[in-house]
Amino acid sequence: MSTLAKTDSEASSLSQSSPGRSPRRPVYYVQSPSRDSHDGEKTTNSFQSSPLQSPLGSPPHSHSNSSLGPHSRESSSTRFSRSRKSNGSNRKGSWKPWKDQFHAIEEEGLLEGQDGAQQCLPRRCYFLAFVVGFLALFSVFSLILWGASRTQKPNITMKSIIFDQFVIQAGADSSGVATSMVSMNSSLKMTFRNTGTFFGVHVSSSSLDLSYYQLTLATGTIQKFYQSRKSQRSIRVMVKGNGIPLYGGGANLNTLNGAPVEPVPLTLSFMVRSRAYVLGKLVKPKFLKKVDCSVVMDPKKMNVPISLKNKCTYQ
Repeated sequence: MSTLAKTDSEASSLSQSSPGRSPRRPVYYVQSPSRDSHDGEKTTNSFQSSPLQSPLGSPPHSHSNSSLGPHSRESSSTRFSRSRKSNGSNRKGSWKPWKDQFHAIEEEGLLEGQDGAQQCLPRRCYFLAFVVGFLALFSVFSLILWGASRTQKPNITMKSIIFDQFVIQAGADSSGVATSMVSMNSSLKMTFRNTGTFFGVHVSSSSLDLSYYQLTLATGTIQKFYQSRKSQRSIRVMVKGNGIPLYGGGANLNTLNGAPVEPVPLTLSFMVRSRAYVLGKLVKPKFLKKVDCSVVMDPKKMNVPISLKNKCTYQ
C-alpha cells in the first residue's frame, strides 16, 4: 500500500511540477475519401477510428497546426489523392489520348499532301492538256493537208512520138541462135503539170517500154526532176532499142531492104511517180500515174510526129 501511495503522490507531484504541459485535447479522426470504381458506382465511406495522439497526450506539430484549426489537418493520402485528381483533370483538358493525337497528325499529313497535290496537279494537268491538244490539232491539221493534197494530182499529157529509125535485119542472139533482129530509135514528147497550190513534187518514172505484143523492142527513162507548185514542163524522152531478137514474133513482119512494108502496131507503157513533201516528212502524199498508149509505126511517116491524142489511157 505504501508503494501505491508513493506512486500516486509522485504522479501528482509531477503533474503539479510541469505547468507548461498543455491539457488534454480531444481526439481527432481522419476521414479518408473512398475511391470511385471504374464503372461509376461509389462505395461507402470508411472511417479510421485510430486517433492521432502523441504519447504525451498532445497532437504532433501543435505549434504549427494549432492556428490553422481542425479542418486544415488532412492526411498525406488525402492530399496526394486530391493533387492526383487535379493533375489528371488538367492533363485531360490539355492533352488528348494517343489515339486521338495519332489520328490528328495523320489528318494533318493528309491535308498537307492534298495541298501539295492541289499545287502540283494543275501544272501537270495543264501540261498534259497542252500536249494532247497540240497533238490533236496537229493531227487534224495534217489530215486536212493530206486530204487537200490528195485531190491535187499531177496531170500527164502525151503529145506525140517520132520514129527516126526502124530496121529489121537477120542476126543471132548472144547464145548464137539465128533470128531476126530489130533496131529502132524514137523520141517521145509529153507534158507534166503540177496542180498543187501549196506544194511541189519530186518526179521519177519507171522505164518506158515500147513493145510489139509482149516483146519489148525499145526502152527509155525519164530523168528525175522537181516541179514547183502550179507549174508545168515539157518532157522529151528517147526510146531506143538495138539488136532486139524477134525470134518467132517477127514472122508476120514483111520487110523490104530491112524496112517494114506495113504499119507495125506497138504499145507504149510506163508509170510516173510523184511525191510531195507538204509538211516535211510527216505529210508526204504519193501519186502514181500509169500510162498506156497505142502507137502505130507507119513506115511512110518516118521522122514525122505522130499524135498520141486520144490514144492513151491514164490510171
